[in-house]
Amino acid sequence: MYSLKEVYKIGRGPSSSHSMGPEFATKDFLGRYPVASYYAVKLYGSLAMTGRGHLTDQAILSAFGDKKTEIVFDTKTKDLPHPNTMVFSAYADNGEKLGEITYLSIGGGNIAVPGEESPEKSVYPFSDFSGWKGYCHENRIPLYEAVFRYEPKIGSYLAKVWETMQEAVRRGVNAEGALPGRLQVMRKAKRLFSPVAGELGEDKEKRLIASYAFAVAEENAGGGTIVTAPTCGACGVLPALLTYFKERERFSEEKIINALAVAGMIGSVIKTNASVSGAEAGCQAEIGTATSMAAAAVATLFDSNSEEVEYAAEIALEHQLGLTCDPVEGYVQIPCIERNAVAALRALDSARIARLLCGTRRISFDLIVRTMYETGKDINARYRETGEGGLAANYKIC
Repeated sequence: MYSLKEVYKIGRGPSSSHSMGPEFATKDFLGRYPVASYYAVKLYGSLAMTGRGHLTDQAILSAFGDKKTEIVFDTKTKDLPHPNTMVFSAYADNGEKLGEITYLSIGGGNIAVPGEESPEKSVYPFSDFSGWKGYCHENRIPLYEAVFRYEPKIGSYLAKVWETMQEAVRRGVNAEGALPGRLQVMRKAKRLFSPVAGELGEDKEKRLIASYAFAVAEENAGGGTIVTAPTCGACGVLPALLTYFKERERFSEEKIINALAVAGMIGSVIKTNASVSGAEAGCQAEIGTATSMAAAAVATLFDSNSEEVEYAAEIALEHQLGLTCDPVEGYVQIPCIERNAVAALRALDSARIARLLCGTRRISFDLIVRTMYETGKDINARYRETGEGGLAANYKIC
Protein backbone atom coordinates (compact mmCIF):
# COMPACT_ATOMS: atom_id res chain seq x y z
CA MET A 1 0.00 0.00 0.00
CA TYR A 2 1.17 3.50 -0.87
CA SER A 3 1.70 6.57 1.31
CA LEU A 4 -1.36 8.22 2.84
CA LYS A 5 -0.39 11.23 0.70
CA GLU A 6 -2.05 9.31 -2.13
CA VAL A 7 -5.36 9.48 -0.23
CA TYR A 8 -5.00 13.05 1.02
CA LYS A 9 -4.02 15.36 -1.85
CA ILE A 10 -4.11 19.11 -1.31
CA GLY A 11 -5.27 21.04 -4.36
CA ARG A 12 -8.02 23.00 -6.05
CA GLY A 13 -11.47 21.68 -6.89
CA PRO A 14 -13.85 20.84 -8.32
CA SER A 15 -12.89 17.26 -9.24
CA SER A 16 -9.98 15.01 -8.36
CA SER A 17 -10.49 12.73 -11.36
CA HIS A 18 -11.71 15.37 -13.83
CA SER A 19 -9.57 18.40 -12.98
CA MET A 20 -6.73 17.35 -10.63
CA GLY A 21 -5.86 14.18 -12.56
CA PRO A 22 -5.84 15.85 -16.00
CA GLU A 23 -3.75 18.71 -14.59
CA PHE A 24 -1.18 16.24 -13.23
CA ALA A 25 -1.20 14.36 -16.56
CA THR A 26 -0.57 17.61 -18.45
CA LYS A 27 2.40 18.48 -16.27
CA ASP A 28 3.81 14.98 -16.67
CA PHE A 29 3.44 15.14 -20.47
CA LEU A 30 5.08 18.55 -20.63
CA GLY A 31 7.97 17.15 -18.64
CA ARG A 32 8.44 14.48 -21.30
CA TYR A 33 7.83 16.70 -24.33
CA PRO A 34 8.74 20.24 -23.25
CA VAL A 35 9.50 21.46 -26.77
CA ALA A 36 6.71 21.18 -29.33
CA SER A 37 4.92 23.54 -31.69
CA TYR A 38 1.52 22.47 -30.46
CA TYR A 39 -0.23 19.88 -28.34
CA ALA A 40 -3.47 17.94 -28.71
CA VAL A 41 -5.52 16.22 -26.02
CA LYS A 42 -8.39 13.81 -26.63
CA LEU A 43 -10.74 13.16 -23.72
CA TYR A 44 -12.79 9.97 -23.64
CA GLY A 45 -15.50 8.34 -21.54
CA SER A 46 -16.61 10.21 -18.44
CA LEU A 47 -13.99 12.91 -19.04
CA ALA A 48 -15.62 13.67 -22.37
CA MET A 49 -19.19 13.33 -21.11
CA THR A 50 -18.93 15.58 -18.06
CA GLY A 51 -15.56 17.26 -18.53
CA ARG A 52 -16.92 20.71 -19.32
CA GLY A 53 -18.93 20.86 -16.11
CA HIS A 54 -15.96 19.56 -14.15
CA LEU A 55 -13.67 22.16 -15.80
CA THR A 56 -11.42 19.47 -17.28
CA ASP A 57 -10.53 21.56 -20.32
CA GLN A 58 -9.74 24.59 -18.16
CA ALA A 59 -7.46 22.53 -15.89
CA ILE A 60 -5.53 21.23 -18.91
CA LEU A 61 -5.26 24.59 -20.66
CA SER A 62 -4.11 26.24 -17.44
CA ALA A 63 -1.37 23.63 -17.01
CA PHE A 64 -0.23 24.07 -20.63
CA GLY A 65 0.00 27.82 -20.09
CA ASP A 66 0.57 29.81 -23.27
CA LYS A 67 1.39 26.74 -25.37
CA LYS A 68 -0.86 26.12 -28.37
CA THR A 69 -3.27 23.37 -27.38
CA GLU A 70 -6.30 21.67 -28.93
CA ILE A 71 -8.76 19.71 -26.79
CA VAL A 72 -11.25 17.26 -28.29
CA PHE A 73 -14.17 15.72 -26.37
CA ASP A 74 -14.75 12.24 -27.84
CA THR A 75 -18.08 10.96 -26.51
CA LYS A 76 -18.43 8.14 -29.06
CA THR A 77 -15.49 5.81 -28.42
CA LYS A 78 -16.49 3.08 -25.97
CA ASP A 79 -13.68 0.51 -25.92
CA LEU A 80 -11.49 2.19 -23.30
CA PRO A 81 -8.88 0.96 -20.81
CA HIS A 82 -10.58 3.10 -18.11
CA PRO A 83 -13.70 5.31 -17.99
CA ASN A 84 -11.41 8.33 -17.50
CA THR A 85 -9.05 8.00 -20.46
CA MET A 86 -7.13 10.81 -22.14
CA VAL A 87 -4.56 10.80 -24.94
CA PHE A 88 -1.92 13.52 -25.14
CA SER A 89 0.03 14.21 -28.37
CA ALA A 90 2.90 16.57 -29.16
CA TYR A 91 3.61 17.88 -32.68
CA ALA A 92 6.44 19.63 -34.50
CA ASP A 93 6.07 22.60 -36.87
CA ASN A 94 5.69 20.33 -39.90
CA GLY A 95 2.92 18.33 -38.27
CA GLU A 96 5.14 15.39 -37.36
CA LYS A 97 4.00 13.66 -34.20
CA LEU A 98 6.77 13.85 -31.63
CA GLY A 99 5.10 11.59 -29.13
CA GLU A 100 1.81 10.33 -27.70
CA ILE A 101 0.87 9.03 -24.26
CA THR A 102 -2.37 7.60 -22.90
CA TYR A 103 -3.19 8.61 -19.33
CA LEU A 104 -5.86 7.20 -17.04
CA SER A 105 -7.33 9.37 -14.29
CA ILE A 106 -8.00 6.60 -11.80
CA GLY A 107 -9.56 8.66 -8.98
CA GLY A 108 -8.43 10.79 -6.08
CA GLY A 109 -6.16 12.83 -8.34
CA ASN A 110 -4.06 9.79 -9.22
CA ILE A 111 -3.03 9.05 -12.80
CA ALA A 112 -1.61 5.96 -14.49
CA VAL A 113 0.00 5.21 -17.84
CA PRO A 114 -0.86 1.74 -19.22
CA GLY A 115 2.24 -0.42 -19.34
CA GLU A 116 4.25 1.80 -16.98
CA GLU A 117 4.92 0.98 -13.37
CA SER A 118 3.61 3.50 -10.87
CA PRO A 119 6.32 5.93 -9.74
CA GLU A 120 4.95 5.68 -6.22
CA LYS A 121 6.63 3.04 -4.08
CA SER A 122 4.82 0.88 -1.59
CA VAL A 123 5.20 2.16 1.97
CA TYR A 124 3.14 -0.36 3.90
CA PRO A 125 3.48 -4.17 3.72
CA PHE A 126 -0.27 -4.70 4.17
CA SER A 127 -2.67 -5.27 1.29
CA ASP A 128 -5.95 -5.26 3.25
CA PHE A 129 -7.44 -4.27 6.59
CA SER A 130 -6.99 -7.77 7.97
CA GLY A 131 -3.22 -7.33 7.60
CA TRP A 132 -3.28 -4.03 9.47
CA LYS A 133 -5.43 -5.42 12.27
CA GLY A 134 -3.35 -8.57 12.64
CA TYR A 135 -0.15 -6.56 12.94
CA CYS A 136 -1.68 -4.27 15.56
CA HIS A 137 -3.03 -7.18 17.60
CA GLU A 138 0.32 -8.94 17.47
CA ASN A 139 2.19 -5.83 18.60
CA ARG A 140 -0.54 -4.61 20.97
CA ILE A 141 -0.68 -1.16 19.43
CA PRO A 142 -3.58 1.00 18.14
CA LEU A 143 -4.16 1.27 14.41
CA TYR A 144 -2.71 4.75 14.10
CA GLU A 145 0.57 3.66 15.70
CA ALA A 146 1.09 1.17 12.87
CA VAL A 147 0.73 4.02 10.37
CA PHE A 148 3.43 6.08 12.10
CA ARG A 149 5.76 3.09 12.43
CA TYR A 150 5.83 2.52 8.69
CA GLU A 151 5.51 6.16 7.62
CA PRO A 152 7.28 8.13 10.39
CA LYS A 153 7.11 11.50 8.65
CA ILE A 154 3.42 11.38 7.71
CA GLY A 155 2.37 13.19 10.90
CA SER A 156 3.68 16.58 9.73
CA TYR A 157 1.88 16.13 6.41
CA LEU A 158 -1.36 15.21 8.17
CA ALA A 159 -1.02 18.38 10.25
CA LYS A 160 -0.93 20.33 6.98
CA VAL A 161 -3.94 18.36 5.75
CA TRP A 162 -5.85 19.23 8.92
CA GLU A 163 -5.02 22.93 8.65
CA THR A 164 -6.17 22.95 5.00
CA MET A 165 -9.44 21.27 5.98
CA GLN A 166 -10.06 23.82 8.74
CA GLU A 167 -9.33 26.70 6.40
CA ALA A 168 -11.85 25.33 3.90
CA VAL A 169 -14.48 25.12 6.65
CA ARG A 170 -13.75 28.69 7.79
CA ARG A 171 -13.99 30.08 4.27
CA GLY A 172 -17.06 28.04 3.43
CA VAL A 173 -19.24 28.99 6.40
CA ASN A 174 -18.65 32.66 5.67
CA ALA A 175 -19.11 32.61 1.89
CA GLU A 176 -22.28 33.62 0.08
CA GLY A 177 -23.59 33.86 -3.47
CA ALA A 178 -23.94 31.52 -6.42
CA LEU A 179 -21.45 28.84 -7.33
CA PRO A 180 -19.93 29.11 -10.82
CA GLY A 181 -21.67 27.42 -13.73
CA ARG A 182 -25.02 27.25 -15.50
CA LEU A 183 -26.89 25.79 -12.51
CA GLN A 184 -26.46 28.93 -10.40
CA VAL A 185 -26.62 26.90 -7.19
CA MET A 186 -26.58 29.18 -4.16
CA ARG A 187 -24.16 28.53 -1.30
CA LYS A 188 -26.00 27.31 1.80
CA ALA A 189 -23.29 26.64 4.41
CA LYS A 190 -23.56 30.08 6.03
CA ARG A 191 -27.32 29.73 6.39
CA LEU A 192 -26.93 26.28 7.97
CA PHE A 193 -24.22 27.55 10.29
CA SER A 194 -26.42 30.35 11.66
CA PRO A 195 -28.02 29.56 15.09
CA VAL A 196 -31.67 28.54 15.17
CA ALA A 197 -33.81 29.78 18.04
CA GLY A 198 -35.07 27.07 20.36
CA GLU A 199 -33.32 24.16 18.67
CA LEU A 200 -32.54 21.04 20.69
CA GLY A 201 -29.03 19.73 21.25
CA GLU A 202 -29.37 16.89 18.74
CA ASP A 203 -30.73 19.27 16.11
CA LYS A 204 -27.85 21.64 16.69
CA GLU A 205 -25.36 18.82 16.28
CA LYS A 206 -26.82 17.79 12.94
CA ARG A 207 -27.06 21.38 11.72
CA LEU A 208 -23.44 22.18 12.54
CA ILE A 209 -22.07 18.98 11.02
CA ALA A 210 -24.12 19.58 7.89
CA SER A 211 -22.96 23.20 7.68
CA TYR A 212 -19.30 22.15 7.81
CA ALA A 213 -19.83 19.51 5.14
CA PHE A 214 -21.64 22.04 2.93
CA ALA A 215 -18.87 24.55 3.56
CA VAL A 216 -16.06 22.34 2.26
CA ALA A 217 -18.09 20.84 -0.59
CA GLU A 218 -19.09 24.33 -1.72
CA GLU A 219 -15.49 25.51 -1.55
CA ASN A 220 -14.58 22.56 -3.76
CA ALA A 221 -17.38 23.30 -6.23
CA GLY A 222 -16.17 26.90 -6.39
CA GLY A 223 -12.62 25.83 -7.25
CA GLY A 224 -11.19 26.51 -3.79
CA THR A 225 -8.33 24.68 -2.11
CA ILE A 226 -9.42 21.47 -0.39
CA VAL A 227 -8.10 18.03 0.54
CA THR A 228 -9.19 14.90 -1.30
CA ALA A 229 -10.66 12.55 1.30
CA PRO A 230 -10.54 10.46 -0.79
CA THR A 231 -11.77 12.64 -3.70
CA CYS A 232 -12.75 16.25 -4.34
CA GLY A 233 -16.42 15.35 -4.74
CA ALA A 234 -16.44 13.71 -1.29
CA CYS A 235 -14.07 16.15 0.41
CA GLY A 236 -16.58 17.57 2.92
CA VAL A 237 -17.46 14.44 4.90
CA LEU A 238 -14.34 13.87 7.01
CA PRO A 239 -13.52 17.52 7.85
CA ALA A 240 -17.13 18.14 8.89
CA LEU A 241 -16.94 15.57 11.69
CA LEU A 242 -13.38 16.35 12.72
CA THR A 243 -14.23 20.05 12.96
CA TYR A 244 -17.41 19.44 14.95
CA PHE A 245 -15.78 17.16 17.53
CA LYS A 246 -12.67 19.33 17.77
CA GLU A 247 -14.95 22.17 18.83
CA ARG A 248 -17.29 20.15 21.05
CA GLU A 249 -14.76 17.91 22.80
CA ARG A 250 -11.67 20.15 22.57
CA PHE A 251 -9.63 17.26 21.17
CA SER A 252 -5.90 17.87 20.91
CA GLU A 253 -4.06 18.23 17.62
CA GLU A 254 -2.45 14.85 18.26
CA LYS A 255 -5.85 13.22 18.65
CA ILE A 256 -7.05 14.66 15.35
CA ILE A 257 -3.86 13.55 13.55
CA ASN A 258 -4.34 10.02 14.88
CA ALA A 259 -7.91 10.00 13.54
CA LEU A 260 -6.71 11.24 10.16
CA ALA A 261 -4.13 8.46 10.08
CA VAL A 262 -6.74 5.75 10.63
CA ALA A 263 -9.16 7.35 8.16
CA GLY A 264 -6.34 7.46 5.61
CA MET A 265 -5.62 3.79 6.24
CA ILE A 266 -9.26 2.96 5.47
CA GLY A 267 -9.16 5.03 2.28
CA SER A 268 -5.91 3.39 1.23
CA VAL A 269 -7.34 -0.10 1.71
CA ILE A 270 -10.25 0.80 -0.55
CA LYS A 271 -7.98 2.40 -3.19
CA THR A 272 -5.76 -0.69 -3.17
CA ASN A 273 -8.51 -3.31 -3.37
CA ALA A 274 -11.34 -1.49 -5.12
CA SER A 275 -11.69 2.07 -6.43
CA VAL A 276 -12.45 5.63 -5.32
CA SER A 277 -13.43 6.71 -8.84
CA GLY A 278 -17.06 7.60 -9.48
CA ALA A 279 -16.54 6.92 -13.17
CA GLU A 280 -15.35 3.40 -12.40
CA ALA A 281 -17.58 2.32 -9.51
CA GLY A 282 -20.26 4.98 -8.96
CA CYS A 283 -20.59 7.39 -6.06
CA GLN A 284 -20.38 4.49 -3.59
CA ALA A 285 -16.65 4.60 -4.38
CA GLU A 286 -16.41 8.30 -3.54
CA ILE A 287 -19.00 9.21 -0.91
CA GLY A 288 -19.10 5.61 0.31
CA THR A 289 -15.36 5.63 0.95
CA ALA A 290 -15.52 9.07 2.55
CA THR A 291 -18.30 7.89 4.87
CA SER A 292 -16.25 4.86 5.83
CA MET A 293 -13.14 6.97 6.47
CA ALA A 294 -15.11 9.42 8.60
CA ALA A 295 -16.77 6.68 10.65
CA ALA A 296 -13.35 5.19 11.39
CA ALA A 297 -12.03 8.64 12.35
CA VAL A 298 -14.87 9.27 14.81
CA ALA A 299 -14.36 5.82 16.35
CA THR A 300 -10.66 6.61 16.76
CA LEU A 301 -11.37 9.98 18.38
CA PHE A 302 -13.36 8.18 21.07
CA ASP A 303 -10.67 5.56 21.67
CA SER A 304 -12.47 2.65 20.04
CA ASN A 305 -10.45 -0.53 19.55
CA SER A 306 -9.63 -1.99 16.13
CA GLU A 307 -12.76 -4.18 16.13
CA GLU A 308 -15.01 -1.16 16.70
CA VAL A 309 -13.14 0.88 14.08
CA GLU A 310 -13.55 -1.91 11.55
CA TYR A 311 -17.23 -2.30 12.35
CA ALA A 312 -17.82 1.45 12.00
CA ALA A 313 -16.05 1.56 8.64
CA GLU A 314 -17.89 -1.55 7.43
CA ILE A 315 -21.34 -0.26 8.38
CA ALA A 316 -20.65 3.06 6.69
CA LEU A 317 -19.62 1.48 3.39
CA GLU A 318 -22.14 -1.36 3.38
CA HIS A 319 -25.09 0.99 3.41
CA GLN A 320 -23.80 3.07 0.52
CA LEU A 321 -23.61 0.07 -1.83
CA GLY A 322 -25.11 0.80 -5.24
CA LEU A 323 -24.97 4.58 -4.87
CA THR A 324 -24.85 6.09 -8.34
CA CYS A 325 -22.84 9.02 -9.67
CA ASP A 326 -25.09 11.33 -11.69
CA PRO A 327 -23.85 14.95 -11.44
CA VAL A 328 -26.27 17.38 -13.09
CA GLU A 329 -24.65 19.15 -16.06
CA GLY A 330 -21.36 17.57 -14.95
CA TYR A 331 -20.99 19.98 -12.02
CA VAL A 332 -19.96 18.73 -8.57
CA GLN A 333 -22.98 20.54 -7.12
CA ILE A 334 -26.22 18.55 -7.51
CA PRO A 335 -26.50 16.07 -5.80
CA CYS A 336 -22.88 16.11 -4.60
CA ILE A 337 -22.91 18.93 -2.04
CA GLU A 338 -25.97 17.73 -0.11
CA ARG A 339 -24.62 14.20 -0.33
CA ASN A 340 -21.53 15.23 1.66
CA ALA A 341 -23.72 16.44 4.53
CA VAL A 342 -25.94 13.35 4.54
CA ALA A 343 -22.84 11.13 4.45
CA ALA A 344 -21.26 12.93 7.41
CA LEU A 345 -24.34 12.26 9.52
CA ARG A 346 -24.40 8.65 8.37
CA ALA A 347 -20.76 8.24 9.33
CA LEU A 348 -21.50 9.45 12.85
CA ASP A 349 -24.42 7.04 13.16
CA SER A 350 -22.21 4.20 11.92
CA ALA A 351 -19.56 4.90 14.57
CA ARG A 352 -22.15 5.05 17.33
CA ILE A 353 -23.89 1.83 16.26
CA ALA A 354 -20.54 0.04 16.03
CA ARG A 355 -19.65 1.05 19.58
CA LEU A 356 -22.95 -0.29 20.90
CA LEU A 357 -23.00 -3.54 18.91
CA CYS A 358 -19.34 -4.49 18.73
CA GLY A 359 -18.97 -8.26 18.94
CA THR A 360 -22.06 -8.99 16.84
CA ARG A 361 -20.48 -8.25 13.45
CA ARG A 362 -20.62 -10.92 10.72
CA ILE A 363 -19.23 -8.97 7.73
CA SER A 364 -15.56 -7.98 7.58
CA PHE A 365 -14.41 -4.66 6.18
CA ASP A 366 -12.35 -6.41 3.51
CA LEU A 367 -15.42 -8.32 2.36
CA ILE A 368 -17.51 -5.18 2.00
CA VAL A 369 -14.69 -3.47 0.06
CA ARG A 370 -14.61 -6.35 -2.43
CA THR A 371 -18.42 -6.31 -2.63
CA MET A 372 -18.43 -2.58 -3.31
CA TYR A 373 -16.05 -2.97 -6.22
CA GLU A 374 -18.04 -5.82 -7.74
CA THR A 375 -21.22 -3.79 -7.32
CA GLY A 376 -19.58 -0.80 -8.99
CA LYS A 377 -18.57 -2.86 -12.00
CA ASP A 378 -22.18 -4.00 -12.36
CA ILE A 379 -23.65 -0.49 -12.21
CA ASN A 380 -24.77 0.61 -15.67
CA ALA A 381 -22.34 3.10 -17.23
CA ARG A 382 -25.19 5.64 -17.41
CA TYR A 383 -24.89 5.96 -13.62
CA ARG A 384 -21.09 6.19 -13.43
CA GLU A 385 -20.32 9.87 -13.94
CA THR A 386 -21.27 10.00 -17.60
CA GLY A 387 -24.22 12.33 -17.13
CA GLU A 388 -26.47 9.96 -19.13
CA GLY A 389 -28.70 8.69 -16.32
CA GLY A 390 -30.36 9.60 -13.03
CA LEU A 391 -30.64 13.23 -12.00
CA ALA A 392 -28.16 14.20 -14.69
CA ALA A 393 -30.55 13.00 -17.37
CA ASN A 394 -33.84 14.02 -15.76
CA TYR A 395 -33.12 17.49 -14.40
CA LYS A 396 -33.65 20.29 -16.89
CA ILE A 397 -32.51 23.87 -16.37
CA CYS A 398 -35.48 26.21 -16.69
